[in-house]
Amino acid sequence: MATRPDIRTLLPPGSVVLGPMAGVTEAPFRGICKRMGATLTYTEMISAKGLHYNPDAAVSRALLTFDPAEVPCGVQLFGSDPAIMAEQAARVVAGHGGDVALIDINMGCPVTKVVSNGDGSALMRTPALAAEIVSRVAEVVSVPVTVKIRTGWDDESRNAAEFARAMEAAGAAAVCVHGRTRQQFYRGEADWAAIAGVKAAVSVPVIGSGDVFTASDVRAMFDQTGADAVMIARGAQGNPWVFREARALLERGEEAPPPTPLERVDMAREHAQALVTFGGERAVTRMRKHVGWYIVGMPEASRVRERVNSITSSRALDELLTEYRTYLEGVSA
Repeated sequence: MATRPDIRTLLPPGSVVLGPMAGVTEAPFRGICKRMGATLTYTEMISAKGLHYNPDAAVSRALLTFDPAEVPCGVQLFGSDPAIMAEQAARVVAGHGGDVALIDINMGCPVTKVVSNGDGSALMRTPALAAEIVSRVAEVVSVPVTVKIRTGWDDESRNAAEFARAMEAAGAAAVCVHGRTRQQFYRGEADWAAIAGVKAAVSVPVIGSGDVFTASDVRAMFDQTGADAVMIARGAQGNPWVFREARALLERGEEAPPPTPLERVDMAREHAQALVTFGGERAVTRMRKHVGWYIVGMPEASRVRERVNSITSSRALDELLTEYRTYLEGVSA
């Protein structure tokens, strides 16, 4: 096996990365975020069992399609069968060559249908099994293997630091920590002190995640946790400019101007066109939520959202956004 790249070449200190979000971070949006300044992007979470039992399914092909702007990209797999995880990780890396930067193993997803199978954050209750998965995957791939975890299963079992140490010992090249327990899902405040605790416990790079919505949040996460990188997930929804703003603040100490309403509509149109090219006309329904995020807080946004939610064709969507842009030009004149 070729020498595995050093994770720090992919995630140099001060990196700001786009987190994987099911149904959100499809390839076109990842490409936009990379162009806006994201250091690294990740695929949506992919089922290793799904790849194993139906490798040629259209959904599998879509999930493992990359935007040219983002490669190499992190591929996030989930599952709890060490053999299948290793088999599919090796297959993904071999099948996509230099497009794959790393294999990230999801041990943080809180969704019931995931954890009920022992996957996602359920693995934080079975550290020996989690370590075996990391070890088996690391043995068969030529790229770094990383893990994404939470602070624990619930308040009574916060085990992020010791769990991260076990993952490092098993071969994990980096650990991403979302500062909530599985019990919390996305409620309450993220526990950044727990992220700092993981940073103190391991020698591999740590990526902090949770409650990062602005460039100031990015800087605060670095300052308060000592993390090597920061992950933005929900904070990037409708706001890929957050990566540009974070870079300006971290690298130059400057506050970049926020996007104008016209820029936001233009980006929504670009995103929609790219998503339809990627996924066909059916992608229009998946674009509806993105449009709502892009225009939040803008004049007549509720009216536009109402109309967007009944649109089923890319032509109608583009006509609506063009009409809205014209309206905004009049408002700002």
